[in-house]
Amino acid sequence: MATPEQVTQAVGEEHPEGTPGAAGPFLAPVPAEGETPEAELPRLIESLLFVASSPTPVEQLAQVLRVDVASIEQALTSLAASFITERRGLALQRKGAQVQLTTVPEAGPHIERFLGLDLTTKLSQAALESLAMIAYRQPVTRAQIEAIRGVNCDGVLRTLLARGLVEPVGRLEQAGRPFLYGTTFQFLQYFGLNSLEQLPSLPET
Repeated sequence: MATPEQVTQAVGEEHPEGTPGAAGPFLAPVPAEGETPEAELPRLIESLLFVASSPTPVEQLAQVLRVDVASIEQALTSLAASFITERRGLALQRKGAQVQLTTVPEAGPHIERFLGLDLTTKLSQAALESLAMIAYRQPVTRAQIEAIRGVNCDGVLRTLLARGLVEPVGRLEQAGRPFLYGTTFQFLQYFGLNSLEQLPSLPET
């Protein structure tokens, strides 16, 4: 039986330096530096988003793939469309200039059972009202929410923050510099949305 050293030497002789395989016995050849071919962008973006630990800025994708932002935007549109037409289990979720992969809403109950989680705990009416105000008016302060609802919303806001549905997105430039709140990617996931643009239109008053 050949030793590991003999196997390594044999593979090295089969792929001498400067030919495919030279990087090592089990490594694919490294592509030359330069712009990524446009046709490859959708699947490469999918791979990058799959391994990303958090929402990824579009500009970062452009830098990694060595293309301009416009090309990334076009590839994202193509990727999102393929998820729909091919009835995939993933969807592209976007908030501002950041994107991430998420599971489709239909998979929610199955994922809940698979992971042994309770992902569908209902929010109280007060929490839903406050969340709606934040979603449609963001960024907003706690005082602005309370002015509309007419009641203290400290407890409700703590609940929404703990559930990861809202987050501080800045501070208002006035006395006390109160926090401004906006919705999160988790908010989109909770309501099965791919972006804030999919929020239902408010009725005309």
